[in-house]
Amino acid sequence: MSTLETEASNVRKASVGTSSPRTYRNTNRPWRSKGSGGFNKPTLAGLIVRYVLLVAVFLISVGPFLWQLSTSFKGPRDPIYQFPPSLLPSDFTLHNYVEVANTVPILGYAWHSLIVAVTLAIANVVFSTLAGYALGCLKFKGKKIALGILFSTLLLPGEVTLMSQFLTIKSLGLADSLAGVVLPGLIGAVNALLMMAACRSIPPALLDAAVIDGASTWQIITRVVWPNVRGMASVVAIFAFIGGWDDFLWPLLVLSDPDKYTLTVGMQYLNSNFGSNPRVIAAGTMIALVPIIIFFAVFQRFFFKGVEDGAVKG
Repeated sequence: MSTLETEASNVRKASVGTSSPRTYRNTNRPWRSKGSGGFNKPTLAGLIVRYVLLVAVFLISVGPFLWQLSTSFKGPRDPIYQFPPSLLPSDFTLHNYVEVANTVPILGYAWHSLIVAVTLAIANVVFSTLAGYALGCLKFKGKKIALGILFSTLLLPGEVTLMSQFLTIKSLGLADSLAGVVLPGLIGAVNALLMMAACRSIPPALLDAAVIDGASTWQIITRVVWPNVRGMASVVAIFAFIGGWDDFLWPLLVLSDPDKYTLTVGMQYLNSNFGSNPRVIAAGTMIALVPIIIFFAVFQRFFFKGVEDGAVKG
């Protein structure tokens, strides 16, 4: 009996020794065999298609930026429009950036853009939070009408209301000022709707308990609503900051004094002066774009985790 048990044990060890590595390798492959289980993994063909699409999206989205960055460092002897494009400049130079700095007051224009972007970010967070609380948590007459108006504004392109906005700003005496640039964007309809969705995720029991405890409206907003929607508020702040920094058409319409230009408008002024030198234009574009890239790289964790962090955890 002991001999039979010994032989059976040897058979089990041999079978485990031969099958485990194969099972281990199959488990750790990034794809699954066709017709097998594990549907959370793609087949080999599906994995190849995914990577091909990923490379295509990368080339479409990042390719123009890399080409523009390369052009900004190219000297006069470097070809720009050759195909396929050469991303490594053979005649590397920083003269294009020096020429931009000598022609355009970059620091002054960047300071104006920073004032506009930061003001819009703070204002949108504050006003969108208040609007989101009113639309998402309160019950009042005309609530559906207010939501309908907000949704209807999303159907209109911004260019439709430019003239009416400009006439309003001019009648208020804010034309040719940064205040006139900031005023129409203090709150956006999309941001208000985002905060409304975040406020709706707050359990009504929390709000009812705060009311029963005698909390005022301001205490409810600051101590109950804000801790649960600050993740979404970070998303709103990032959207508003990037939109305020990149905006070109509205500041161009409002501002007429070159000393008050924002950075994007100032770079268009550079374009008019150096229309025959795309290398200098590319350098100016990089100067206007790099702060946004740095800003998003620093705050991207708030952007991607904003909705999750804004949810109420029971």
